[in-house]
Amino acid sequence: MEAFRLLELLILLAVLAGLVGLLLRRNLFLKVLSMDVMGSAVVALFVLLAARSGLRSPILGRTPDGAIQALGVSAWADPIPQAVILTAIVIGLSIQALLLVVISRLSLRDPCLDLASFDIKETQ
Repeated sequence: MEAFRLLELLILLAVLAGLVGLLLRRNLFLKVLSMDVMGSAVVALFVLLAARSGLRSPILGRTPDGAIQALGVSAWADPIPQAVILTAIVIGLSIQALLLVVISRLSLRDPCLDLASFDIKETQ
């Protein structure tokens, strides 16, 4: 059980590092990179939490007499968070790809990608 606590701590530190990078960096590419670190850490946290009940997949199999029964009597991993995480990975990848396309278009205007260079200047 001690290994789960250590993994939780490391994952939460990765979420914190992503959040700090998101708040403190002014470069748009580094902000997207920080969001990716934070998203990957959240996915890892959900996978770790789903594995608390067990590590075996809930698979049904046939016995020699043809009846269907659960293989392995040990504790199973919860399949619902696994399905949700697969969806989150796909959505995170598509958002990251969209952000990188937008940033690459913005880099034509300002190659340094600093947030201050994209502020709207007030005219007097």
